[in-house]
Amino acid sequence: MMHFDFDQIIERKNTGCVKWDESPAVNPALGRKTAEDIIPLWVADMDFAVAPAIQEAIRRRALHPVFGYTHVGDDYYDAIISWFDRRHHWHIKREHILYTTGVVPAMSCAIKALAMPGERVLILSPDYNCFFSSIRNNGCEVLESMLLLNRNNQEPFLSCNIQEHFSVDWAAFEAHCADDKTTVFLLCNPHNPTGRVWTREELQRMADICHRHHVRIVSDEIHCELIMPGHTFCPMATVDADAVILNSPSKSFNTAGLQIANIVCRDAETRRRIDRAININEVCDVNPFAPEALKAAYNDSEAWLGALNGYLWDNYQALSAFCADHLPHWRVMPLEGTYLVWVDVSLCCNSVAAYTDSILRSTGVWLNPGTMYGPVSGEGYVRINIACPRSRLLDALRRISEYNKQSITSIHEKE
Repeated sequence: MMHFDFDQIIERKNTGCVKWDESPAVNPALGRKTAEDIIPLWVADMDFAVAPAIQEAIRRRALHPVFGYTHVGDDYYDAIISWFDRRHHWHIKREHILYTTGVVPAMSCAIKALAMPGERVLILSPDYNCFFSSIRNNGCEVLESMLLLNRNNQEPFLSCNIQEHFSVDWAAFEAHCADDKTTVFLLCNPHNPTGRVWTREELQRMADICHRHHVRIVSDEIHCELIMPGHTFCPMATVDADAVILNSPSKSFNTAGLQIANIVCRDAETRRRIDRAININEVCDVNPFAPEALKAAYNDSEAWLGALNGYLWDNYQALSAFCADHLPHWRVMPLEGTYLVWVDVSLCCNSVAAYTDSILRSTGVWLNPGTMYGPVSGEGYVRINIACPRSRLLDALRRISEYNKQSITSIHEKE
């Protein structure tokens, strides 16, 4: 059995890496005069080496000295069809697939094709921050249906309670769909940032409501392979055959920089309109490495993905245990999917943006404030990317724990 070393520390500084080479402000008084001491747990990419088969595919393609315009061949489509058939029992036809450069461009093209400027696109808030920008950039209005946090245990200092989870406010969701201006429901499945993996029953209820009110579903399923134990991913297309699905191996296989994504759409007229939007937005060409990486991921990297999910789950458990012992004011939400952990830190701050900024300046740990994912629904939360070696994650948590202790002591001294 092949071993994959996710504990390996890979140096990413000075490689043109967004995650590591951006230089946010830190506190010189604490010896952090440069970005060298920063631990970035923000943007959603992983600090792990990609699967060996992908590395080899890229090396093989790089041996050819010409990197011209790329033709996407039948073997590309075969890899996608086989992967989703065997893993998710979703039977995709070749002619239903459109490729483009990324899921965010795909999202913008789907919105352009399905919603007129001035119409409303419904989301479940808090939600992936690019949902907001893609909707507004297409001249549409964002309509937020706020998720509900079901808390079966009301103990305020319980660090992690697997019985609590976010759910849809069904009455509000239906009211939003019934709004005459609402034409599209943009779903994140699995959900970023709350980590929910929607059940088939939940997806069916969403689809039923949308059909009742003639609302088209666009489902971003980029995190669909990052599923934690006890949960099963259900493609929205297996519930609503007319849903438009956005997907990519980029999150699951850490290949975001190669820029490839797919739009799966059964309806021929909708697909024609989306294809037209792809060309209008000029995101119709992909680079020569991306199709090779996708084929290597879907054809030869399933074992690597299984090992990755096991490591991510162990990282989540390590984070939860650390918070229970050393960050008792943090309430860690259950992680069902993705490698992005949603944490309630409302007992530590009045403004989560100010809190995360202070943590960054004082400790060098870079977290995302929840308000990035909804100015109201995200207040009081942080999002933590745990897709890094465990030693690095625990180092970051120790720094934050010490910061919290000093902050609480300072507050008590002022009182």
